[in-house]
Amino acid sequence: MNYQTPERRRALAADYAIGLMQGAARRRFEMLLLDDAALREELAQWQESLASLTEAIPEQAVPEQVWQGIQARILPQVLHLPKKNPRWMRLRLALAACAVLATLYIGFIQQRDQVRYSATLLSAEQQPALRIKAHAQYLQVEPLTLAAIGLDRSLELWAIPADGPPISLGVVPVGGKGKINLSQAQRALLDTPIALAVSLEPHGGSPTGQPTGPVLYQGQLSAL
Repeated sequence: MNYQTPERRRALAADYAIGLMQGAARRRFEMLLLDDAALREELAQWQESLASLTEAIPEQAVPEQVWQGIQARILPQVLHLPKKNPRWMRLRLALAACAVLATLYIGFIQQRDQVRYSATLLSAEQQPALRIKAHAQYLQVEPLTLAAIGLDRSLELWAIPADGPPISLGVVPVGGKGKINLSQAQRALLDTPIALAVSLEPHGGSPTGQPTGPVLYQGQLSAL
């Protein structure tokens, strides 16, 4: 390497003075210094220039606004949120409460409307004729293979207790499809072991409160 160019000598002296020169390169440069007075002078100039950088800097008071700026950046920030209108808060709470009550009410209604009992009534030939589904407040009636009857006749549904006379549950809707609403006494009757039967009666139902015509269909009511 050519150590005689001014630019190269100046760069080497600067690296040595700053402390960037390490290992074998530093040892070679120190060997050059032993026989090169001009290089030693170059190094001395660099060391003198750098020495001024290590002189103590006189203390100066920090302006108050500088401290205030520092504190503003490091202290917890307070968010200035707009004040909420109490009337709107009350309205939102009321709407939320109504939504909860509506959900509970719908769930209650759906639970009450679940099918509790069912029965499939058979004809004398053991053919499915009528399907009965008992809800909490009413019976859902669905025809399967009903025989045709005259307009002056009605089908009446009866509950047959294990130890008592038949009790009317109402007239089957025309065509065999629809609802039969239940009274409180009729609803309580469904919670006891009963069979169901359908008789052929005059239009509007039995005039005596007991079956007067032939029993066309019957079956057992079963809990689900």
